Amino acid sequence: MKKVFLVFIALVLAVPSISNAQDNDTRVITTALPFLRIAGDARSAGLGDMGVATSPDAWSQQWNPSKYAFGLREHKFGVAYTPYLGNLVNDIAIAQLVYANRINDNSAFAGSLRYFSLGSITLRQDQNDPGREESPNEFVLDGTYSLKLSEQFALAVTGRFLRSDLRIQGVDSDASAANSFGVDISGYYQSEELALADFNGRWRGGFNISNIGPKVSYDEGGQENFIPTNLALGGGFDFILNDGFSKIGVTAEVNKLLVPTPPIREDGDDNNNGVSREIISGQDDDVTFINGIFQSFGDAPGGFSEELREFTWALSAEYTYDDSFALRAGYFNEADDKGARKFLAMGAGFEFSSIGIDLSYLFSTSRVRSPLEGTLRFGLTFNFGDEYTEY
Repeated sequence: MKKVFLVFIALVLAVPSISNAQDNDTRVITTALPFLRIAGDARSAGLGDMGVATSPDAWSQQWNPSKYAFGLREHKFGVAYTPYLGNLVNDIAIAQLVYANRINDNSAFAGSLRYFSLGSITLRQDQNDPGREESPNEFVLDGTYSLKLSEQFALAVTGRFLRSDLRIQGVDSDASAANSFGVDISGYYQSEELALADFNGRWRGGFNISNIGPKVSYDEGGQENFIPTNLALGGGFDFILNDGFSKIGVTAEVNKLLVPTPPIREDGDDNNNGVSREIISGQDDDVTFINGIFQSFGDAPGGFSEELREFTWALSAEYTYDDSFALRAGYFNEADDKGARKFLAMGAGFEFSSIGIDLSYLFSTSRVRSPLEGTLRFGLTFNFGDEYTEY
């Protein structure tokens, strides 16, 4: 098992350099702290890794914190656990804690901790060496304030501290943790309940520009790597059936990394300027994070068609009965030359009094098998305090 760890860690540590080894057919955009793009809670995972425009819940912090201003209970607390590479090892996982407090009718604050443990590795010089234990990990700590600007729309600002401690002291004497900070700007719209022919309904919509922040480096003078700045847009509709208990919510979401596309490079130094890999198509990706955000909308070497392929999309449906039972399904799609993540997700939720339990499971539909396939993810939430009524 430790050999598997070493191989896995080697791959993780190589991620920042992968973007410099692209071919003409595949240009996957890579970043530091890629675990931030993985659904940390079972409800969103069961909906196909989406949450920017789904109904408010305790897990809105990762997806769209402005939804907290529409929460129906004063306090929300949640804990979630996601095993990673569960078919190979048993101590790599993502854990998440979140707390949200709706202060009054118009505002809320929240905080969360997401922790990615890459397990324990024993390093030995030879078979007689007792070994040295290393525990690479990453985590983010953030806080949010959400404010309603009207009865139907809220904005939120989130501040985030990021730390990536992946380099191993026993292998690299210059190893150090990479630190950065990020800011999210998000908004959420929820319409009044509409009376339609055979049912009532409600529109939902949201956006989130997340992880706006400086690049990180794992050593002094080393290569700087973008954090996963991301644009998420989504919309949905709730079909509120006339039995007074049943609701069906359908949602669509698109995402795009606001990180430069790796250009096409070729070996050689034809200009005698010391550059060993010259750009032959696309734009230079060695830019500041601010320039990278704007550049990311038009720098793909393949032109507009490639820019469109950098958007991922997801569709989901959720059936809830009496706010105590839920069935979920979602589909996530990413272009083959941009990562080829394609999967179908299913999930369920149960609520007893103020305690909620969520479960989800993933099935890959791509030639690239997901590290989360065959993994049961779960989350536990507690909702308590004053109740709020929206419309």
